[in-house]
Amino acid sequence: MDPTSRLHRAGQSLWLDNITRDLLASGRLQHYIDDLAVTGLTSNPTIYDKAIGGSSAYDEAIRAAAARGASGEEIFFELALDDLTRAADLFRPVHDRTDGVDGFVSLEVSPLLAYDAEATVREAARLHGLAGRPNLFIKIPGTAEGLGAVEESIVAGVPVNVTLLFSPAHYLAQAEAYTRAIERRVEAGLPAHVASVASVFVSRWDSAVAGKVPDDLKLRLGIAIGMRAYADYRRLFATDRWQRLLNEGARPQRLLFASTGTKDPTASDVLYVAGLAAPCTVNTMPEDTLLAFSDHGSFDDLLPAEPAAADALLARFATAGVDVEALGSDLQAKGAQAFVASWVSLVDRITTRVAEVRRAG
Repeated sequence: MDPTSRLHRAGQSLWLDNITRDLLASGRLQHYIDDLAVTGLTSNPTIYDKAIGGSSAYDEAIRAAAARGASGEEIFFELALDDLTRAADLFRPVHDRTDGVDGFVSLEVSPLLAYDAEATVREAARLHGLAGRPNLFIKIPGTAEGLGAVEESIVAGVPVNVTLLFSPAHYLAQAEAYTRAIERRVEAGLPAHVASVASVFVSRWDSAVAGKVPDDLKLRLGIAIGMRAYADYRRLFATDRWQRLLNEGARPQRLLFASTGTKDPTASDVLYVAGLAAPCTVNTMPEDTLLAFSDHGSFDDLLPAEPAAADALLARFATAGVDVEALGSDLQAKGAQAFVASWVSLVDRITTRVAEVRRAG
């Protein structure tokens, strides 16, 4: 059995962290679904910035949208919804077969709305409605300002990918928001199940402490964070509070490991895939990481459901001077700033491309 199928058989969903029009048109995504056990897909503004800037595949659609007077942001959502609804249709058999557990794609709301919860909720509902696909997540940052929008969107029945989570505290805070939302739906007599994933970013932890910890702790913080989040995830959904919700038809919000491409060129290119194998979770990975794991990946033990191993490892980082909560807050703040920068770059790129295709046409 090939490595990707073995990991999928162990209970982990493999999602691709990439989307381009060529990926769809060439049949490459269908190949990954058929042959590499890929069951979902995520996108973000940085991915689209590169896709639009590196290809002429979007020029005709950009020209048509510009002729209608669409703004740069409006053009982006037209392009993204076109791509992602096509991808969602490719994953629809997975979604149907798993009864809505798997087979999702993700679209992000504008990060410029990060501090406006009401506007984020409205935009999440609008985008999900435009997509018209049950297997499309709307990505909302799990920042302190975003948690209200996460809760209200879930209450409204919009599937949410809670993104930009770093520390164990971030994970638990958004899990509380999700749980409250499901409880509110039950109290209102609404269906208890609204799909969601919680995306915990992994590799940036190791980049942040590179050269600042002993050699025996090098490249181990990201996996330690993932281990702790997984233990919290397993413990949360075994509580009496969640057992009551399960009895009402609710389903656990799945834990997703994000940012799992290896950034250190001296490390294994499948470090965060092999090290975070765990049932009932998702690992969304860049295309080159997926291909690397398919070629030469392997994993030994699955992550433990108990927190002891993670806590022991995190204690060693604390002894080495790493304040996990403070660093997590810093990483989240920088991540939010990077999302805004990517968004501005994306809209600027579309505006530039509009001018280019007009001159060419």
